Amino acid sequence: MNERVEPAALANGRPLAPLKPAADTLPADHPKVAWGRVGVLLMNLGTPEGTSYWPMRRYLKEFLSDRRVIEVPRLIWWPLLNLIILTKRPGPKGRDYASVWNNALNEGPLKTITRGQSERLQAAMGESVVVDWAMRYGKPEVAGRIQALLDQGCDRILLVPLYPQYAAATSATACDQAFRALMDMRWQPTVRVSPPYHDDPVYIAAMADSIREGLAKLDFEPEVILTSFHGVPRSYLLKGDPYHCQCHKTGRLIREALGLSPDKMRVTFQSRFGNEEWLKPYTDETVMDLAKSGVKRMAIVAPGFTADCLETLEELDGENRHYFEENGGERFAYIPCLNDSDLGMRVIEHVVRRELQGWV
Repeated sequence: MNERVEPAALANGRPLAPLKPAADTLPADHPKVAWGRVGVLLMNLGTPEGTSYWPMRRYLKEFLSDRRVIEVPRLIWWPLLNLIILTKRPGPKGRDYASVWNNALNEGPLKTITRGQSERLQAAMGESVVVDWAMRYGKPEVAGRIQALLDQGCDRILLVPLYPQYAAATSATACDQAFRALMDMRWQPTVRVSPPYHDDPVYIAAMADSIREGLAKLDFEPEVILTSFHGVPRSYLLKGDPYHCQCHKTGRLIREALGLSPDKMRVTFQSRFGNEEWLKPYTDETVMDLAKSGVKRMAIVAPGFTADCLETLEELDGENRHYFEENGGERFAYIPCLNDSDLGMRVIEHVVRRELQGWV
């Protein structure tokens, strides 16, 4: 019989002794060892340290050198990246970041919001759990924040990639970075990784509620609502990446929760880069086609982003608004991400508490 024995199970009618030894069992000259706590590390993509040329160049170099992100052979990609892209792109991309920059804190909005998510999660979890946050690219670095959790006595750490839909270029590379840090450690913590939550009922309900709230604030009714997800090359799908399927499932579940028809709410993919074919339909082309076809009112939401960032604030609310109005559209609305709102934190806390079962 394989009956599970819980930690609180009784032995001979008495509770089992705790695994952690009492402090007085250690030798008097034993070095102080902090352990026995549980840590949670929220991980998001990253942001440059500034909008000028060199900070942007450093950020783009780190991001675009990741083999999970760019799967082009190195002999082809290295000269293209270092001789062309990193020469021409930092300036224009820095100006894009400057348009959404948090000047009060001198940081990108993704950093501001992710910090807020960490602080609110810490308040919700209490002192029994240590919550921290890190960026895959840029700062704060994943390795440094894992070490900070260890320094606070965390011998068990839950890694939480803040991506509802799994992709090798997002969730996997975040975990790669964490595992690289663990490789250098003599005493590794026990680690769990939270899975994608693209079809979690709590996430779907939060997205539907957020969209309802956003629509209620408008003085017009959109004829079409786009759910725009960050794109990836189509070749990644053909290699087995589940991202495309998970995005479509998320879009369908949100649409059904809102009671909308497939024509009223559509899935699109944004932010393509280079000449390779990416997942379709493209958001920008769809926005222009809708306007040209006579649609005058539309809204757009980005369910794949847990926090507003360059791709939502500048690309969706800026560029795509311009495309729509330039081609005959009249009313355009961008509905913000869940961010560190009550709805957003409900999702993150739900995922974390579920994955911490047995630890806390």
